[in-house]
Amino acid sequence: MITRDPQTLDAPAVRRVFAIMAARGIDVRPEAPAPPDEMEMVDARIPARFRKAEVEHPQLHDWVQTMLATTRRGSSGELTAVGGPSLLMIGTTGTGKTYEAFGAIRALTSAGARLAWKATTAADLYAALRPRTGVDTERELATMARCPLLLLDDLGAAKASEWTEEITYRVINHRYAEMLPTLITSNLPVSQLRQAVGDRVASRLAGMTGRAIFTGPDRRRHPAA
Repeated sequence: MITRDPQTLDAPAVRRVFAIMAARGIDVRPEAPAPPDEMEMVDARIPARFRKAEVEHPQLHDWVQTMLATTRRGSSGELTAVGGPSLLMIGTTGTGKTYEAFGAIRALTSAGARLAWKATTAADLYAALRPRTGVDTERELATMARCPLLLLDDLGAAKASEWTEEITYRVINHRYAEMLPTLITSNLPVSQLRQAVGDRVASRLAGMTGRAIFTGPDRRRHPAA
């Protein structure tokens, strides 16, 4: 009977003890940790208000199904997304665009798809990429541009400048060229969005995204009964 932690024994002694136990049919392999719950991991990264979000809009539902159709099954049985379409979600403030976008990410996870994703508002993107000492903003930009799935929220809401237009162009152009799935929300109608982001970005959005229109009252001011 071992009366002290085996890790305090010398290595040969540990091997001899394990050999004796194995010969007697005692399983000495360490118990494998249980795999983490994927939904819990995803929800931990989603803002608290959207952790129970579900897909309601038919075009978001279609987007999820199309994304699932692009997945392949890995050796351990999980579904890994290998591409897919992008979607531009247009509607006035409070019509549920951000809620549904996070709902779509949750729906993919619930269906078994595994893919790296990032979510940011346009304003937060610009803030993170402003040049400052000690921060490799080019690396940060590349991370956003190249991630397998990007949710870019509130495009056109931040104050526009030549610099913000250039940042938006670099992110969108890379995702357009590499056909990386992107969920984009905006409170602006298409004509105003073009003015806000510039012709180069607007042209690529037209070429890479389907469109989902959100209507109705501001849910924040008029919550459902």
